[in-house]
Amino acid sequence: MRNLPSAARQAQIREQFAARPGVSVSELARQFGVCVMTIRRDLTALEGKSHIQRTHGGAVLTERMMLEFDYRDRRGYQRAAKQAIAREARKLVQPGQRLILDTGTTTLELAALLKDGKDLTVITPSLAVASELQHAPGVEVILLGGVIRRGSPDLTGPATEHCLELFAADFAFQGADGIGTDGAIYNSDLRLARVDKIMRRVAAKSCVLADSKKIGLTALARNGTLADVAIFITDTAAPAAALRRFAKLGTQIITVTP
Repeated sequence: MRNLPSAARQAQIREQFAARPGVSVSELARQFGVCVMTIRRDLTALEGKSHIQRTHGGAVLTERMMLEFDYRDRRGYQRAAKQAIAREARKLVQPGQRLILDTGTTTLELAALLKDGKDLTVITPSLAVASELQHAPGVEVILLGGVIRRGSPDLTGPATEHCLELFAADFAFQGADGIGTDGAIYNSDLRLARVDKIMRRVAAKSCVLADSKKIGLTALARNGTLADVAIFITDTAAPAAALRRFAKLGTQIITVTP
């Protein structure tokens, strides 16, 4: 790692603190083949950007950066499947529609595919989705109000629920933290579960996007079942027996190959 430009070295130092919070200045100097003073200047630069907080002999990531790394890891997990699911969901969207996108990482992949949309309105409680679409010329983004959920770039709470009640949408696209083998849909946060229920109520149709690893998982709060949604999109690794049970609920099942 010798002779790296300072910006590249600082980016890798951030990665080091994400993986090994206790790494020291002297360790970093040896790893990058530079002197201790160079590493200290790098740490000063990163601290000035609020990426790290200095400690005796080293540094730790700030809470903002820890959130960024955690969200990046969650987005990266099963990403090929999520992207394939998002591509299939994109086929359902027509120009002029009003869409609701929830806070999941799979719906964020869908948001990335909507940038070329024409005359779309996207309603979302997700800061990540809003950021993804804010410069899309054919998409009007409505960011719902609410309380920022600790540890995630999402808005929840009574204000979010009240804002949602003001709208009528053509389609709601939702993720899930788990899909029970009986078709129950789960969220890890009770507040998200309440918001997801309202999303389905104010949308003419709803679609759940969940990769196969979510099937068979449960979480804290149940927000309904696949019988409440029009379409369920997952990947081809999903258990066939579970998909047959889901189809009996009256939901259209679509499977995609990552």
